[in-house]
Amino acid sequence: MADQTNVSSDLIWEICRPNNAYLVKRKSGGGCQFSKDPLNLTNKHSRKYAGFVNTKAVGVLPAEKGGVTMITKKTKHQNRPAANRHEVTFAGNKSGPRVYRGIVNYSAKQNYRADLRREVVARASAIRESSKPKKDTPERKMRGAKARNVASTEET
Repeated sequence: MADQTNVSSDLIWEICRPNNAYLVKRKSGGGCQFSKDPLNLTNKHSRKYAGFVNTKAVGVLPAEKGGVTMITKKTKHQNRPAANRHEVTFAGNKSGPRVYRGIVNYSAKQNYRADLRREVVARASAIRESSKPKKDTPERKMRGAKARNVASTEET
């Protein structure tokens, strides 16, 4: 098997672009193409966001108790899938801005894909928002003539 470091990311993308395990094609909506890659932040099938192609890739997954796990790809061990990921978990009991600041600081200190920082924070925000329990909708209050009629029948 050829060493992946000997092959450029552009060549890998050109070979894998039409068909790969993460590609999801939809005929509705003008033939949109999406990606199921865990290291793809926007789920768009494009070279910029493809985690399996880029030597540096970032992914965000949900963690326990409303937390977020940030996954980064190591450039050292490209041919060792078990060893080429680094995971950092941010607890769910911290406030949102504190978690997002931690994500940005971690990626900045590691010199890691500055072009994806906004997408990482957006993905983490969406995951945290979706993990919150939904509030019940309050009962609608009657207004106008209906409310007056109900109030008058309750008084008598």
